[in-house]
Amino acid sequence: MPDWINITLRAIGAIAYLFLLTKIIGKRQIKQLTYIEYIVGISIGSIAAFMATEMDGPIYHSLIAMGVFALFPVLMEWLSLKSKFLRDFFEGKSTVLIKEGKILEDNLKKERLTTEDLMEQLRVKNVFRVADVEFALMETSGEVSVLLKSESQPVTPKHLELTVAPSEENQVVIMDGMIMDEPLATAGLNRRWVRTELQKAGVALENVFLGQVDKGGELYLDLYDDKLMVPEAQAMKLAFATLKKCQADLELYALSTKNEQMKRTYQTDSEQLQQIIDEVKPFMIR
Repeated sequence: MPDWINITLRAIGAIAYLFLLTKIIGKRQIKQLTYIEYIVGISIGSIAAFMATEMDGPIYHSLIAMGVFALFPVLMEWLSLKSKFLRDFFEGKSTVLIKEGKILEDNLKKERLTTEDLMEQLRVKNVFRVADVEFALMETSGEVSVLLKSESQPVTPKHLELTVAPSEENQVVIMDGMIMDEPLATAGLNRRWVRTELQKAGVALENVFLGQVDKGGELYLDLYDDKLMVPEAQAMKLAFATLKKCQADLELYALSTKNEQMKRTYQTDSEQLQQIIDEVKPFMIR
């Protein structure tokens, strides 16, 4: 067998075996590396390269060596689950870099971080003033987690005691000009509904690059032709406006009638409808 064919087959075998070992080690090997996983990754890569190019020794020697190295992260993770001491030893601990707006210089030196490094990490988190930081910790993965002081945190609906609609999972019902039946069924809709909505928007199915529908039943369309503008969905807003008009009409009837019984009835209905409007507003106005 020619050498180039032998090297090619060895390289393909090394890649396939590395893929299998990576699946065994788990996703964490890719997402974040501990000290052991970093060492193992370098060693396995070197052995795989040696396996692909060294044709004198038997191939199973390299396979055994890679298998032994791959077992180390699995063993370390198992031991870490059993013992916090071993978990801290193998993976390390998080380090406080900033506390109550004060940089802890000793911890910064311990992690071999310069002031520029720290400021860069803060800017990545959209933080530009150290005084705004309550806590900043360097995690074992090397990332910096930042907690802002209460007065510097963004205002949320909870702070304002506002009721908002719950998070929704949008379903992709059109992709590359084709209707996706499974997500459409998940949303409780059918192809006739999609074609009706497309007809309302004046858009052809084959011109739709992406179509998403939310739980409110509104369809968002992204077209292949970026020059075409799709009209914004108005169904929910029109329904909300109709409710508001009905409530205003009830108030007007209550003010205009001279019949005290009808006045009280209209006023009660107006108040009840206003309560309903307040409850459904977060779901209808986005």
